[in-house]
Amino acid sequence: QVQLVGSGGGLVQAGGSLRLSCAASGHTFGRYAMGWFRQAPGKEREFVALVNWTGNYKYYADSVKGRFTISRDNAKSTVYLQMNSLASEDTAVYYCAATERPYSNPPLPKEVDCWGQGTQVTVSA
Repeated sequence: QVQLVGSGGGLVQAGGSLRLSCAASGHTFGRYAMGWFRQAPGKEREFVALVNWTGNYKYYADSVKGRFTISRDNAKSTVYLQMNSLASEDTAVYYCAATERPYSNPPLPKEVDCWGQGTQVTVSA
């Protein structure tokens, strides 16, 4: 399995942007579909975005379509989440995720093989 370390969270004003990164260790990064989930206080963890192992297919939650972009660089074993037009409802802990298994559309937390440690994103009004 891979080990995942997420970074790039922080405090931003509504309408601003942030880019999250997730660096993976291990030699099998290219076999994994990579994604991001988030969890707000008092809420369940929810899917945000996922990219397949080739980078050709990307999936987004309806709530972030048109604002967030997921990408991956297999040479650097890193996946990114560019977040634009942030709103207060985007405030959450964002978790990087990796899976080798088949996944649903949208992917479910139980289908994830590996999780990163989480990075806090706070959007102020």
